[in-house]
Amino acid sequence: MKKHIYILLALALLSGSCNDDEFLDRDPTQIIPSDKAYNSPELTLSILADLYNRYHDFGTVENWQSLSRFNVAFWSDNGSYGAFQNNGWGYGDWGTWDYGYIRDLNIFIEEVTASEGLEEALKTRFIAEARFLRASYYFTLVKRMGGVPLILEPLEYDYSGDPTYLQHSRETEAAVYDFVIQEAEEIRDVLPNDVNSKSRASMGAALAMQCRAALYAGSIAKYGATTPQVALPGGEVGIPADRADGYYTTALQAARKIINGEAGAYDLYQKKPDLADNFAGIFYDKASNPEAIFVEDYKLQTGKRHGFTISNQPRFGAEEEEGGRINPALNLVQSFETLNGEFEPLPNKDASGNYIAYDGIKDIFENRDARLEGTVIVPGSSFKGQEVDIFAGIQLPDGTVVSGDSRGQSKDIDGTSVQVVGFDGPIDGMEHVAQSGFYVRKYQDPKDGSGQRGVQSDVWFIRYRFGEVLLNAAEAAFELGQPDVAAEYMNRLRERAGITVPLAPGDITFDRIAHERFVELAFEGLYFFDLKRWRIAHTVMDGTEISETEIMENIGSATKRQTQPYGLWPYKIHDPGNADHQKYIYKIIRPSRVTASDRFRFGNYYSEIGQDILNNNPKIVKNPNH
Repeated sequence: MKKHIYILLALALLSGSCNDDEFLDRDPTQIIPSDKAYNSPELTLSILADLYNRYHDFGTVENWQSLSRFNVAFWSDNGSYGAFQNNGWGYGDWGTWDYGYIRDLNIFIEEVTASEGLEEALKTRFIAEARFLRASYYFTLVKRMGGVPLILEPLEYDYSGDPTYLQHSRETEAAVYDFVIQEAEEIRDVLPNDVNSKSRASMGAALAMQCRAALYAGSIAKYGATTPQVALPGGEVGIPADRADGYYTTALQAARKIINGEAGAYDLYQKKPDLADNFAGIFYDKASNPEAIFVEDYKLQTGKRHGFTISNQPRFGAEEEEGGRINPALNLVQSFETLNGEFEPLPNKDASGNYIAYDGIKDIFENRDARLEGTVIVPGSSFKGQEVDIFAGIQLPDGTVVSGDSRGQSKDIDGTSVQVVGFDGPIDGMEHVAQSGFYVRKYQDPKDGSGQRGVQSDVWFIRYRFGEVLLNAAEAAFELGQPDVAAEYMNRLRERAGITVPLAPGDITFDRIAHERFVELAFEGLYFFDLKRWRIAHTVMDGTEISETEIMENIGSATKRQTQPYGLWPYKIHDPGNADHQKYIYKIIRPSRVTASDRFRFGNYYSEIGQDILNNNPKIVKNPNH
C-alpha cells in the first residue's frame, strides 16, 4: 500500500510540474546571467581573474621543461631522455590557436562596455586590462604562428548554413605586431601607474610588452632578409626590412619610459650583499621587489601553487627525496664571463693537457660573473643551508677511476671504505641527480616546505622585468647606431653581477648583445624567441654533433653550436702522500643518454597550422616550409 502512495505522489508531482511554465522557465542556479555578472564589481573581477589565469606563454614554472629547452640543460628524467635522442622537433611544436580565449576576452570587453552598474573608472580599468590580455595573446600568436586573423569582437553564427562570413584571412605578421604595439600605446595611460601592481596589468606592464613586441618585430624585419625562404608572399610571415628602424625606435622609446621612471620606480633588484644570492633573489623575493614588472603569482594553501622546486631541488636531503630534473649544461655554465669581463672556458686542464687539481670543489668557478651561481647550483654550493654533494668518482694515481652506481656509494680503497660518488651524483643514466654536474637555482624556492608535495611553492613567474627592459633598450640602441647607449644599459646589469671592467661603446656587437641575453635571461623562456627572431636557430642547432674541443671554443659567439648538452664532472684525487691528495679535477662529459643532435629546420620558425583549422577556413594560408 505504501509503495502505491509513493507512485501516486510522484505522478502528481510530474503532472503538476509539466503544466507549470514557471517551473520550466526558472533561471539555472549555477549560472549567473550577464546582466548580473557585469553589473557587479566583484563578479566582473572574478571573470577577469579567470582570464588572467588563462594567460598563455611559452615558459612557466608549472612546466619545468618549458624553461630549459634547446640544450641549455640536460633533463635528468627517464621520461624526458627522448628529447635528446631525436634530431629535432615537429612542425606543429609550440603552436597555439586559442580563439576561444580571444572570444571570451572580446565578450568581456563588450559586456563591460555596455554595463550600467559599474562605475566608469572601474569599467575603464577592466576594459584596459582585458585589452592588455588580448594583445598579450596576439603577441603569443604572432611569435609562434606569424600573422593571424585579428578578431576584435565576438562573432555569432546565424545558423543560416553559410559560415563564410565568419571566415577571416590572416593578417600580415607586421599588422599583428602593429596591433600589439598600438594597443599598448592606447591603454598604458589608462592602467595604474603602480609598481606594486605585479599580477595585474599596469602602465609598466603595457610599456614592457610594447617594448618587447617592437624589438621582436624590428629584428624580424632586419634579420628576416637572411632567410628569404622563411616568408610568405602575402606577408603573413616576414616583415619588410625598411620597417626595422621604426620598430627599434618604438622599442627604445618604450624602454626609456620605464628606465626613466615614467611608469613608476622600477629598478634593478639590489637587496642582498652576496651578488649571487642577490641575483637568485629576483625570482623568489616578492617583498618590495622593484625589478618585477608583471608576474604570474601563486599562493600557498590555494589551488594556485606549483611544484617547480619539488621537480628541481637538489636530490640529497630534499624534502621529498626527489628533484634534480633540470641539469644546466656546461654550454651555458662556462658562458658566464670572468669578473674581468673575459670569455674563458672553465680551466680544467693546463697548457700541457694535464688536469688542474683544485684544493676546493668550488674553486674552478671562482672569479666568475655572479649570475652564474645565482642561476646554477654548482658543486660545493648550498641550497636551503645544505651543501650539495656532487662528485663523480675517485681518481687513482694510475689513472683509473673508482665510482659507483648508487648515490653516496662507498667502496674499499686501500683497505678503507671510501665514498666514491656524491649523494647528488652525477651517475650517468640515473634520473633526478645532477647528470651534467649541475642543478638549476633560478626559480628554486628556498622556503621550508617548498619541496613537499603537500605544500609546494608560491614563487611567482616573472613575465616582464626591469633587467630585460635594459637589455631590450640596449639591443634597440645598438641597432639604431647608438653603441654608447647600449653599453650604458648593459653595464648596469654587468656591474650588478660584479663584473669590474665596463663595456666601452666599441665593445658592443651583435654577439655581445646576444651573449648578455643568454646569461642574464637563462631559464626565463625567452631564449627560443631570440634564436627565432634573429634567424639564427637553424645555425645554432644545425644537427651537427659537438666535440669536446668545440664545447670549449667560441664562447660568446651568438651562433655557437648548441645541438647537444654537455656536462662537467668533479673527481676527488686519492693519492695519500701526494700533495694533490683530496683535491679535485674536472672532466668534460656528454651524458650517455644524449645520442642525437638537434636540427632546427626552416619549417620550425613558424608552427604548422592545424589541418582542422585549414579545413574550416579556406582563407587561411599555410606557413612556409610545411
